[in-house]
Amino acid sequence: MHEAQMDCPNASGKFESALKTSDYYRTCKLPKRFEYPSWFYGYGLQRKPPEHPLYRTTTSEYGRHPPTVHTIPTSYYPNNQEFTKALAKAGNYRNYSLNTGMDRSIV
Repeated sequence: MHEAQMDCPNASGKFESALKTSDYYRTCKLPKRFEYPSWFYGYGLQRKPPEHPLYRTTTSEYGRHPPTVHTIPTSYYPNNQEFTKALAKAGNYRNYSLNTGMDRSIV
């Protein structure tokens, strides 16, 4: 495999080469942020100073590593808002049936 690279500015503004997901995997409708996973920033490995090991949890251990071209999704199908728009026009369902249940005693 060859390493496809694109010069991109990093957080400090310096240009560095970035790996591209579509050069390793067949992709479908990927936004640029998934095409270049090195653009993601804010993970635990990048934290200065690093967090104290005593306060590390399993969840923070999973989220500690930034995505790579091998862990990023290869297809992207965003949700549209058609259901929400239709529900906003019609309103929520309301039950108008007869209530036959007994009320609980407060005592």
